[in-house]
Amino acid sequence: MAAPKKGRRPAGGQSRPGRALALILIAMVALTGGMFWSGHTTPRLGIDLAGGTSITLKAKAEPGQESAVNETNMNTAVGIIERRVNGLGVSEAEVQTQGRENIIVNIPKGTNEKQAREQVGTTAQLYFRPVLAVAAADQPAPNPSATPSGTATPSAKPSGATADKGKDDKGKDEKSATPTATATSQGRAVSEALKAPSPTPTASSSASPKASSTPSPAPTGDAATEALQQKFATLNCLDPKQRAAVGQGVKATEPTIACGEDAPGIWSKYLLGPAEVDGKDVDDAQGVFDQQRGMWIVTMDFTGEGSKKFQKITGKLSQQADPQNRFAIVLDGDVVSAPSVRQTLSASAEISGSFTQETAQDLGNILSYGALPLSFETQSVDTVTAALGGEQLEAGLIAGAIGLGLVILYLVVYYRGLSFVAILSLGVSALLTYVIMALLGPAIGFALNLPAVCGAIVAIGITADSFIVYFERIRDEIREGRTLRPAVERAWPRARRTILVSDFVSFLAAAVLFVVTVGKVQGFAFTLGLTTLLDIVVVFLFTKPVMTLLARTRFFGNGHKWSGLDPKSLGAKPPLRRTRRPSAPAAGSVEPKEA
Repeated sequence: MAAPKKGRRPAGGQSRPGRALALILIAMVALTGGMFWSGHTTPRLGIDLAGGTSITLKAKAEPGQESAVNETNMNTAVGIIERRVNGLGVSEAEVQTQGRENIIVNIPKGTNEKQAREQVGTTAQLYFRPVLAVAAADQPAPNPSATPSGTATPSAKPSGATADKGKDDKGKDEKSATPTATATSQGRAVSEALKAPSPTPTASSSASPKASSTPSPAPTGDAATEALQQKFATLNCLDPKQRAAVGQGVKATEPTIACGEDAPGIWSKYLLGPAEVDGKDVDDAQGVFDQQRGMWIVTMDFTGEGSKKFQKITGKLSQQADPQNRFAIVLDGDVVSAPSVRQTLSASAEISGSFTQETAQDLGNILSYGALPLSFETQSVDTVTAALGGEQLEAGLIAGAIGLGLVILYLVVYYRGLSFVAILSLGVSALLTYVIMALLGPAIGFALNLPAVCGAIVAIGITADSFIVYFERIRDEIREGRTLRPAVERAWPRARRTILVSDFVSFLAAAVLFVVTVGKVQGFAFTLGLTTLLDIVVVFLFTKPVMTLLARTRFFGNGHKWSGLDPKSLGAKPPLRRTRRPSAPAAGSVEPKEA
């Protein structure tokens, strides 16, 4: 058997405590620097602390379609409501399901409560509108009556092409080979669309020989038409306020303007004709992966009446040039997609383009939502004032300060010098908790509500319990007669197991509570789980290394009476000494007898 190497430390020992301390110090500096760099130096407060409006909505299914109230449809409705709330210029709203049929919308202070109730409580409006012109979000648009609309900046949204599954390739080629309209006829089509009772551009208007051969200026139209064209020219979709106001109060039978986000932060503005197809005409839609082409697409199936409407509009659009061969899918006034039409479509269609799995499935959900037999009624509207929230926060902080003070008092009285280590560890844990909460606000939308404050207060006791377990293990070793340095190392493995088991139980309880509950209770569970994880980090990377270093000092190592590790006050046994066993007598020798 190989002899043990010289200088080998006992199991559980920590040879270089400086490394662990340097690691946690670097993490603290990095997180604190990131907090100041981001500009979010305080945790985001929830509605119960900052004030605002809380709206509870209950889903209602149409008669005979009660199964429509399911998890998928409710999650889709949450996405729709989030889009509406964001349209109000609210960046810190919370929209989440509660139970099977309720949706909770928490809107911070500074939002028009009446407007918010109207926005979140109505059924989503989904329409298919023909595109008359497209322009960059912040650029003055050319007069569509005098300039080819095809010269406007095209949308970067995954438009691809729509294809009727019932058509063969020959029919598709014939449709795509249809002559396009000239610049003058395109301008006439836009102007006529804006002022005519049925404004959808027709094949005859775009391909009229008279229109193309006589380049006379387009008619100016009435005052409403000119006003809409002026709004389109001056619209800036990069301005959130303009995006929120555009298209409000416009009927489905009227032309309108709208904004669409082509990519994150990249917007385009659209001039649209009256709605030709309603969202309720969509029977089903979903994002699927096309194995043959190796790409994600969105498939649509229409109802019987919807098929007739869609066939009529696509037959007209397929005769136009870009962008007037597109139809815009408009949800609550926002263009979510604007695919072009290559051929006449009927009962089923597909939208292809540069889709990812997420964007294809999102568009499929949006299209499906227009056909969902769901509506919502407002169950309750609760207004929380900022003053009440401030009082609750103040009361919570006072309770936390009292609890922390009692813990520190107990540690000082019972552990004396060791309380210095515990207080430092609590300070490190509190700093990490605060910084991480401040960073999680803008990162994942975490809001510190009153239950979350309660979770942080409970965590004080959990963290202090870990220190007490370790300290008591060290004191037990000293009672057995060992000096402090070996006592610190021998106590650590046993204390470590106890701490890990205790924290695992706490974290498991927090995780289960977070999963099975909704609303504010999740804030308590999240904070409890976060502080439990930080407790392990602090004990392993700070408390244990600090104790290793302090064991080398004279004050703690010699067991000063104020160190909390005085062997006499702990009732320690005499120091352990190794005694040599008497050697066995040699063979043949005679042991002397006592006289």
